[in-house]
Amino acid sequence: MSLLKQTTFAERQQAAADAKKAMLAKFKPKPAIADPNFVPREERLAAEREAARAARELAKEEARKVAEAKAEARRLADEEAAEARRLALLNDEGAQLALKREERKERKAEAKAAARAKREAKRMGR
Repeated sequence: MSLLKQTTFAERQQAAADAKKAMLAKFKPKPAIADPNFVPREERLAAEREAARAARELAKEEARKVAEAKAEARRLADEEAAEARRLALLNDEGAQLALKREERKERKAEAKAAARAKREAKRMGR
């Protein structure tokens, strides 16, 4: 059939070149429709790292708050214990002071009574 058309050498070369181009075009990647929800791997990994970092920061913050609360509770308990000890000492000191006062009053009363008895004995002996 090509004889009927009476094609020239240049036309046949052009036809062969067009055929080769058509065959190569089959193997070329065709443009694909991009997924609108596609996230590149680097961005996805960066987002995951950031989420993990935020979770660690949150956990650290919670642990710090718990530690601060424990320290505050311990400090308050220590202060209460110190206040209780101080009050106990004051009460004990107060009780001790009251006992010492009573003992001193008794000694003074005895000394006064002894002095009075001595004076009376002296007066009687005159």
